[in-house]
Amino acid sequence: MTDTTQRNRPESPDKESSTLTKRGGGAPATRGRTTIADGVVEKIAGMAARDVVGVHAMGSGFSRTFGAVRDRVPGGGKSVTRGVKAEVGESQTALDLEIVVDYGVSIADVARDVRENVIAAVERMTELEVVEVNIAVSDVKLPDEADDDDQTEPRLH
Repeated sequence: MTDTTQRNRPESPDKESSTLTKRGGGAPATRGRTTIADGVVEKIAGMAARDVVGVHAMGSGFSRTFGAVRDRVPGGGKSVTRGVKAEVGESQTALDLEIVVDYGVSIADVARDVRENVIAAVERMTELEVVEVNIAVSDVKLPDEADDDDQTEPRLH
């Protein structure tokens, strides 16, 4: 028979528990930092604003005209951030929107609905607190006006 001797090393309970807490560092959700770019918030807000009945378009006449040209360029795509400007901090965001409303709708009601929809979408998707949504109504779309964004004829035949 072989004799094996075991040496008992006293381990400090404090040392053992401190090793466990250092290794884990807390819940996984609290390890690290998430940053959200201004453009991400602008896209969310732009999509949410366009979903509101009575919003005809986003942006000023110049930005819509410029955007319509850019949309026709292959790969240009529609800009969902047109008419949206966001300032994003660590836990809060502020938004400025420029909209065109359809003739006949209540501008106050549309603005309220846009504000509510944008705040709900941005806060739900980003968990940022929306501190303000400023809305500028830059135009009213009349029923007989042609859209800046519409193409009446195809450019290529």
